[in-house]
Amino acid sequence: MQFNVNGKMIETDEQGFLRDLEDWSEDFARALAQRDGIELYVDHWELIWYFRDYYEGTQSLPTMRKMVLELGKHRGPHFRDRKAYEKHIYSLFPSDPVHEICKLAGLPMPQPDT
Repeated sequence: MQFNVNGKMIETDEQGFLRDLEDWSEDFARALAQRDGIELYVDHWELIWYFRDYYEGTQSLPTMRKMVLELGKHRGPHFRDRKAYEKHIYSLFPSDPVHEICKLAGLPMPQPDT
């Protein structure tokens, strides 16, 4: 599958994951989100950048649990409740948050248990 992003053809697999992680850009994420019917807001970008930073630092992907525990405590009193923050994440990415965030962040496809 190919995406035309700013005049450059970007290769993805059939699910939309980048074949070359170096091809990622914010414009690619926007194009992919548009294709998938997702409108990206500040909270979406916060998660995308969290995943990219985490991957850059560890060469691994965060689990849903890790993301909720790490980010939820920084989002204020409402999100200190793990379930409240997890519910918020699912409101942003209803089907499979980790899978969708990895795809939009230009990262490898996560293992099923993450």
